[in-house]
Amino acid sequence: MATSVLITGGTGFLGVFIVDAIQEQHLEWSITVLDLVLPKAPKDNVAYEIGDVTDLQSVIAITDRIKPKVIIHTAGLVPELAGRYGRRLKERVWDTNVNGTRNMLSAAKKAGVEAFVWTGSCCAVTDDMRYQYPNIDETWPTSNTSLIYGESKAAAETLVLSANTPLLSTCSLRPSVLFGPGDYQLIPSIHAMIPKRETHLVIGPGSNLWDVTYAPNIADAHILAVENLLSSSKTAAGEAIFISNEQPITFRDFCLALWKEFGHIPTWEVHIPVGVANLAGWVAEWVTWVTGTPTTLSRGVCWMRLGRGIVVGRRRGGCWGISRGWGSRKV
Repeated sequence: MATSVLITGGTGFLGVFIVDAIQEQHLEWSITVLDLVLPKAPKDNVAYEIGDVTDLQSVIAITDRIKPKVIIHTAGLVPELAGRYGRRLKERVWDTNVNGTRNMLSAAKKAGVEAFVWTGSCCAVTDDMRYQYPNIDETWPTSNTSLIYGESKAAAETLVLSANTPLLSTCSLRPSVLFGPGDYQLIPSIHAMIPKRETHLVIGPGSNLWDVTYAPNIADAHILAVENLLSSSKTAAGEAIFISNEQPITFRDFCLALWKEFGHIPTWEVHIPVGVANLAGWVAEWVTWVTGTPTTLSRGVCWMRLGRGIVVGRRRGGCWGISRGWGSRKV
């Protein structure tokens, strides 16, 4: 009997790569995608359901009808880079990322789902901007005092891991910053600095290391996690696991490499003192609060470009998911 897999957010940036990875690696799995809208170009051999994860009765009805063996829950709300550093979007972010995850777990239990893989984020830890994060691993605690996205991911992750039982195996994958074809946030925001003539500006020394991950690698990690939770070992069950390319790079070098692909190479640099940048970010946040119009700059953006090093490491064991020529880890 074919393994039935329900993928929430399956038409989104990461979701389409997960569907592709399943079709490449597990032709025997049947795929149903649950999302707010149908894709413009539906994939062959994939069923589509329109639904909202914040609507409990809707997702229960869908899962009861499909009876999936596996749920891969990727649906979530990621605020745009400037928006995530304020509190204006907290209610929407919390409703989708936390309540939506709670609803999917309730539906999974009622439908008899055996494996639940949730797309978490390294931000469950690293959105607390009080600290640096050099080569951290899963033993680092999540924080209740964080940015709205990190807070929502930490709260939802607690729900997912607490739901792990012998009947329903759950795990949380914590990707680092994603990039790849179809990216609508990271790459466009960095590219937008070219027409704004901001590429010569460097906050602080510009030496902060970042972990970034190619999106298809994250998809492969989800497949490995499903395989693990359906196996007899289940070493990923109840675990939160960082995923990255394990190729840390300075944020400045990442930007320079990207700009070069667009034919732009900054010929000079201006290093802005940290105090000046933070003051400018604080003023910009007040402008946003007063006018209701998000600005490009914020203290969070300054920290991102300054030196908040984020390099996620690994502890031994668990589920590892990197492939496609970027290195590999075994389950």
